[in-house]
Amino acid sequence: MMKKIDLVLLVEDDPITNYINCRLINKVGAASEIQVALNGHDALTMIKERIQNNECCPDLIFLDINMPVMDGFEFLERFRRLDFPNKEKVVIVMLTTSTHMKDMDKLGSFGNSELISKPLNQEKLLAVTSKYFNHTGFSKIA
Repeated sequence: MMKKIDLVLLVEDDPITNYINCRLINKVGAASEIQVALNGHDALTMIKERIQNNECCPDLIFLDINMPVMDGFEFLERFRRLDFPNKEKVVIVMLTTSTHMKDMDKLGSFGNSELISKPLNQEKLLAVTSKYFNHTGFSKIA
């Protein structure tokens, strides 16, 4: 049995997308815990609270670009300013319908990051988990 990713954070303003992504991650068995934030502001608040409580921060963040309150890029800018152990190991995957080169360029400046077109599916999820977490043995969904 492969070791699961401790915590995956979904940052997405669409509840249906969050539901589908949670089910996918659970079916594949990729994470011990999944948390959901409906915008970048809520995600930052959640991460800051985990830091203050000495709880583990997300290992993997799936981040939507276009959200109300605080979009994905503003989240990235503020996340960059946070200070906590192993921050450089956090993998951020932007899920987007955008193929704008400026979005790709902006994302390129953030270490462990990927841009994946929506929707997230099993193939894309397994590609990310095997690339960054050496997880290749999750259950494949028939």
